[in-house]
Amino acid sequence: MQKFVIGCLLVAVIVPALAQSPSKGQTSHSSKPKTRAGNPVFPGWYADPEGTIFGKTYWIYPTYSAPYNQQVFMDAFSSPDLVNWTKHPRIIDTTAVKWAKQAMWAPAVVEKAGRYYLFFGANDIQNDRETGGIGVAVADNPAGPFKDYLGKPLIGQFHNGAQPIDQFVFRDKDGQYYILYGGWRHCNIARLNPDFTGFLPFPDGTTFKEITPKGYVEGPVMFIRQGKYYFMWSEGGWGGPNYSVAYAIADSPFGPFERVGKILQQDPAVATGAGHHSVIQIPGTDEWYIVYHRRPLTETDRNHRETCIDELRFDESGAILPVKITVEGVNPRPIR
Repeated sequence: MQKFVIGCLLVAVIVPALAQSPSKGQTSHSSKPKTRAGNPVFPGWYADPEGTIFGKTYWIYPTYSAPYNQQVFMDAFSSPDLVNWTKHPRIIDTTAVKWAKQAMWAPAVVEKAGRYYLFFGANDIQNDRETGGIGVAVADNPAGPFKDYLGKPLIGQFHNGAQPIDQFVFRDKDGQYYILYGGWRHCNIARLNPDFTGFLPFPDGTTFKEITPKGYVEGPVMFIRQGKYYFMWSEGGWGGPNYSVAYAIADSPFGPFERVGKILQQDPAVATGAGHHSVIQIPGTDEWYIVYHRRPLTETDRNHRETCIDELRFDESGAILPVKITVEGVNPRPIR
C-alpha cells in the first residue's frame, strides 16, 4: 500500500502487487502531517513493539499495555514514513483465540506466500499444567483481522527452563524460519516447519536449543548485518527503571553468543524502563531504527509504557553504538 497525505485526509492507494486494504475503524493520529515523529510515535499505553516493513509501508504491532485481565486484544499501526501513523484497532482478540484468556503480548509478524502470520504469547503460564504459551494467528491482510491458526498453542510447555513467551521469528539467509523465545532468563531457538504448524528437529534430534547469553531476561531479537548474526535481548525488570537492552554477535544463529554490552537504557532526563525492542532496516540500505517502549518520567504505573523510535547506529568494527533516546524521534523516511 502506498499512502499519500492530502490536506487533512489520509488517502490509501492500493497497488495490486502490494494490496493491503485498511481495516474497518482505522484512525489517523494527526490532524495534519507531522514533520518529525516525536516520541511516543502514537498515543496510548503500548509496549513490546514489533516493527516491520510490508511493501512500502512500516508496521508496528505492540502489546496493549494494561493489567493482564484487560490485555485481551491487540492494535496495529501503519505508516508511510515512520512519522505519520494510522491505527488499526483490534486486529485480534481473545474471541478469535478460544484458548487465550488474558495477557496477550509481544506479537511477532511475518509475511509468507501472501499471508500474514502473527505469533503471540497468551495467559502467562507458570507451569506445564496450565493452558497457554505461544500461539499463531493468520490473516490475508497485515491489518487483520487475524484468526487462530492452530486452535491450540504452538509452544505450550516449558523447554530448557524457558517460559513460552516473547517470541521472535527470524528468516535466515537460506530461507529457513526460526523462532526465538523465552522468559525466566532462558532463551530457546527452534526451526519452524514450512507451514508454521510445528517444528523441524535439528540433526541431533532435539527441537529446542538453548542459546541463552549472560544477562538475558526476555525479549529476544535477531538480525543479520554484514554476514554477522546480531542477537539482542532485554535485561532487568520490565516494571522498573532498569529495564534495558544488550547484545551479542556470532557467526551463526546458534551462537555462541558472548554478551558485548548494553545499548539501550533509561535516560533520567527523558524516560525510564527503555527496553523490549525490535529493529527495522530500510531495504537496500545500511539505515537502521530501533523500536522500543519506555515509561514517561511522570508515570509510576508499570503498565504506563509508550512506543518510541530512535536511530540505531554501528561503528566501523560493527559494534552497536549506545542509543540516544529522544523526545524528538526520527525524521520522515519513506521507503523508495
